Amino acid sequence: MTLHRNAKTCPASRLLMARRVVDEGWSLAAAAEAAGVSERRCWEWVRRYRAGDRELADRSSQPSRVPAKTPPEREEAILVLRELRFTAAQIAEVLGMAHSTVSAVLKRHGKGRLPRLDADEPERRYERPMPGELVHIDVKKLGRVSGVGHRVTGSRAKAKRTRGGGWEFVHVCVDDCTRLAYVEVLDDERADSAIAFLRRAVAWLADQGVIVERVMTDNGAAYRSHAHAAACRQLGLKHLFTAPYRPRTNGKAERFIRTLIDGWAYGGVDATNTGRRARLRGWLTYYNFHRPHRSLSGQPPAQRLAERNNAIGAYT
Repeated sequence: MTLHRNAKTCPASRLLMARRVVDEGWSLAAAAEAAGVSERRCWEWVRRYRAGDRELADRSSQPSRVPAKTPPEREEAILVLRELRFTAAQIAEVLGMAHSTVSAVLKRHGKGRLPRLDADEPERRYERPMPGELVHIDVKKLGRVSGVGHRVTGSRAKAKRTRGGGWEFVHVCVDDCTRLAYVEVLDDERADSAIAFLRRAVAWLADQGVIVERVMTDNGAAYRSHAHAAACRQLGLKHLFTAPYRPRTNGKAERFIRTLIDGWAYGGVDATNTGRRARLRGWLTYYNFHRPHRSLSGQPPAQRLAERNNAIGAYT
């Protein structure tokens, strides 16, 4: 038992005090004065001693009954979603609960923070203050859908091995300031496809009120081509490259791709490529306009964009 550092009594002195009153006939005032406590506190130990308590230990301050406590089955659902790497805000939205309640449950079970998957090196964060100052572009190679696989069935043994399904290429563009994202699924990652995607992404962001000034990519052949450099000059963009062998330089695109793959590519059951592509637009709408973003203080990207644009208008 851990006693308060300023406690005047311990179980042994409490027992001595109670025995002096009950067994030896001391007055309550005399026993309290000898122990250096109030008569009220002395009476509490005497009362518990007469009731049969011979330990006289401190009792827990935890209530014996909590009417509004989260039900065990709801706590289990929270922990299951946490294992799927849902944030507290996402869990609260899915289960229709208060964010504070979900956070309290996660902390109580030691799941308050999501561990980083690449925790070998401290992360240095940065964020451009204005929309469009910098957009991150990257490509994720994704296997084509050829029937329901082990992610759904849970068994690799029953999954039929198919060859020649091929790949498709998910091109992503993320605004550094607002995390507003534009995505297309294309058949390749050649320079002409990358340039066409860049033009469409810049046009879409302009429709949202974001004027792109700089673009950051990795050192892939498509982005190092003369044609891509000419397209950037034509669009009035400054092209930045990530440090060699350092993909985390383009970290916002990398992190968005992980969210995209978990939420869209593997977030549904698709038997065909067409079905998976059809879900992309709906997921992007959810991500840009409704999904709480942890790094934006729980705001969706569209709300952050509106706030920054309002601030720009007020300043000018």
